Amino acid sequence: MARTRTPLKIVASNPFDVDVLPDDAAGPPAGATQRIVDAITNAIAERRLMPGTKLSEQKIGDIFKVSRTVVRQAFNQLSRDWLVVLEPARGAFVATPTAEEARDVFEMRSILETAVTKRLCATITDEQVAQLREHLRQEQAAVTNAEVPGRTRLLADFHLVLAQMLGNQVLTQMLGELLTRSSLIALMHQSSHSAEESHSEHVAIVEAFERRDAKAAVRLVGKHLVNVQHNLNLDPQRVDLADILGK
Repeated sequence: MARTRTPLKIVASNPFDVDVLPDDAAGPPAGATQRIVDAITNAIAERRLMPGTKLSEQKIGDIFKVSRTVVRQAFNQLSRDWLVVLEPARGAFVATPTAEEARDVFEMRSILETAVTKRLCATITDEQVAQLREHLRQEQAAVTNAEVPGRTRLLADFHLVLAQMLGNQVLTQMLGELLTRSSLIALMHQSSHSAEESHSEHVAIVEAFERRDAKAAVRLVGKHLVNVQHNLNLDPQRVDLADILGK
């Protein structure tokens, strides 16, 4: 079953040290592990939690009013999802994806999203097109208002909405995890692909869906992913000190 996302409330300016608290954090113990997982996942997806950040068991336990054992269970789940790295004698850290991992993630996204686009273009309804148009409207508002967390979430969720329209929960969950890892990659490698550019590309994709033009939709989705990946600094130039120092 696909995981649900918990609405978040930021209770301090620093997202993690980790003062990101879900609205129901003071609720019953049942589901406490998933609430922690959801909070950390959302903070990563919205680029409020930076790669390499140390995650304190004690502090998170205090925030969610749970034992350190529950926090460790959440860390273990996040580690299986490649979002957290557990280091012996050092603790838990937000993952820092390598360039090779980044390429692998975008390759998998391309495979999955191409398949989603082909299938959806053959079945999409007028109601679903209207749903995508509403999503674009929300994207535009967030981009215009420079609402960074909301903008980041909406731009990523556009791809998730397409998968959800096919009704395949396994596919939706897989893509959701890849999108969250993509957020970490963008933080690590400082994507210059602007929110405005992503939104414009999403508009073109929806127009292709509205025309039921599968060929154009697949081409536009592929181009969009290539543009995003291209703007990541996955192959930084090697520094030659002799050239720099003029020797």
